[in-house]
Amino acid sequence: MTVDHRFSEEERTAIYRVIAERRDMRHFLSDPIDPIVLKRLLAAAHQAPSVGLMQPWRFIRITDAKIRNAIAALVEEERLRTAEALDERGSEFMRLKVDGIQGCGELLIAALADKREQHIFGRRTLPEMDLASVACAIQNLWLAARAEGLGMGWVSIFDPVHLAKLLKLPVGSKPIAILCLGHVAAFYPAPMLKIAGWADERPLEELLFHNTWGNIEK
Repeated sequence: MTVDHRFSEEERTAIYRVIAERRDMRHFLSDPIDPIVLKRLLAAAHQAPSVGLMQPWRFIRITDAKIRNAIAALVEEERLRTAEALDERGSEFMRLKVDGIQGCGELLIAALADKREQHIFGRRTLPEMDLASVACAIQNLWLAARAEGLGMGWVSIFDPVHLAKLLKLPVGSKPIAILCLGHVAAFYPAPMLKIAGWADERPLEELLFHNTWGNIEK
């Protein structure tokens, strides 16, 4: 006899809704975030799965305006380099808003810890599992933020070496994401890059294979 462990229909609907309505936000209001809510969000991130319970994530909360400005400058430097590398799409890229660092209520840096066991569980064959664990923590934070009515944006356009130096990270640690968190006037109705005409989503059917790579059931 199968035991029914499902949440209620209303709760399941809420879970799927928050996943569907999560957005990578770039536009924020300046209103501060309630410290109690921020604590809940970070607790949700900390409950993420991690290989061998290594918990390799470290979060740095940026409260110093000078450091925030310096981070924004690093992102701008990389934005210009990225536009140059994109050649013919460079000017189109420069019209995109790639971060909300100066406008968000909270700025967090997600980083890999400096000391991680090298061969714990799957890390012997898949050493990047520590990075996957940090990504899970970021996703937890993202979904919890959306449920709280807050927007979050993951900024990845920066030089990790320069950011690590700015934040005095120890050798072996690495910044993974700049996370902009805050109140928003509205959530984008679709991914911002789709709205801007930069890229479109691919349907799941094209990305789901059966038994062997590239085998798509008709």
